[in-house]
Amino acid sequence: MLHVAIAAGLVLGLIVGLGASASGNAWLLALAEGSAPFGTLFINAIRMVVIPLIVTVIFTSIARLGDPRKLGRIGGLTLAYYWITLIPAIAIGMGTMAIGLRFATEIEMPQAGAASVPELQGIVDFLVGLVPANPFAAASSGQILPLIVFTALVAAATGTLAVERRERLVNLADDVSEALIKLVWWILYTAPVGVFGLVAPVTARLGWDLLVSLGMFIICVFVGLVLFLALVTLPLVYFVAGINPVRYLSGAFGAMSVAVSTTSTAAAIPVTLEETTRNLKVSKTVADLLVPLGASMHRPGSALFQGAAIVFLAYLYGVPVPMAAVGAAMLATFLVSLTVAPVPSSGVVTMAPALDAVGVPVAGLAIILGIDRIPDMMRSAVNVLAQMSTAVLVDRWTSRGPE
Repeated sequence: MLHVAIAAGLVLGLIVGLGASASGNAWLLALAEGSAPFGTLFINAIRMVVIPLIVTVIFTSIARLGDPRKLGRIGGLTLAYYWITLIPAIAIGMGTMAIGLRFATEIEMPQAGAASVPELQGIVDFLVGLVPANPFAAASSGQILPLIVFTALVAAATGTLAVERRERLVNLADDVSEALIKLVWWILYTAPVGVFGLVAPVTARLGWDLLVSLGMFIICVFVGLVLFLALVTLPLVYFVAGINPVRYLSGAFGAMSVAVSTTSTAAAIPVTLEETTRNLKVSKTVADLLVPLGASMHRPGSALFQGAAIVFLAYLYGVPVPMAAVGAAMLATFLVSLTVAPVPSSGVVTMAPALDAVGVPVAGLAIILGIDRIPDMMRSAVNVLAQMSTAVLVDRWTSRGPE
């Protein structure tokens, strides 16, 4: 399977790099350094597709909602809950990683892989810059965050059009996104070689310290996900819906199992629907609407992972992340996490906007991609629990309030 091949590329890259670093063997050093162009090609391919993919997926997801006024009470509560829970998830991910890195080994990434840090803007200049004077120029220069804002605004306007016009535009964008997703699959098939080409040269220079840092990254992500459940999801379910956390977790066990084994909340939708209605006593009307919507839009576990990964990669490359850059990264992560494309390790592939916001080299994605299987399993479980909590809470809120 693909994730096994990617993991194999990472392991081989680490073995070759560590062997070259420890022994100084000329052949291993030549192999590690000679593989670097394959890594560059892989990252260039990801950068090539990430902007149009994010634009089309965001456009399709927002435009399909239709006129925001038609969402009604259920839609308003659902979207508010999505947004309110995503911000703490990103903050917990960043904070947990920042604390964990205090215990990590100090390492210095090769300067060849780093990018220049953009000049930091004031808050007013940052907000003004979110609205691009020329969206096409923003796209060509790689300014992804303003492009995302432009896309979201156009999609919202599209949602207010007559049904026929809206469907034409949505179907076109959907077809384009499907073609781009197929292209991403092709690129990911080359990931084992690309990951090897990025990891082997870096490990040859850094040695054992990089491996230790990757272990610290996985531990911090796990701790952050547990904190999010303990501080956000489970308290809301208990205090608002009156469901004991043990009962809630046991009632969602089947959906969690499917999500963990497939690393996909979309694949878990049938089981999630059954357990939400049968075990958690959510009305079928609310569950049928919110479970599929949550699988496509609500991924706080992925948002937490991305926040942690931004801090981790900034640490590896020695890029300072002051508060202004944190705000930009959180906004980019927030927008992208609502519409992560349904591709393998999509939480990694779509991190480019947030990395650009803080000046971290996109090449760092390959380091995360190589170890993503374990964090992907963990965040998929948290995602499905958060999606089920949305249905539970909205069902309770709407049943208590006026019709």
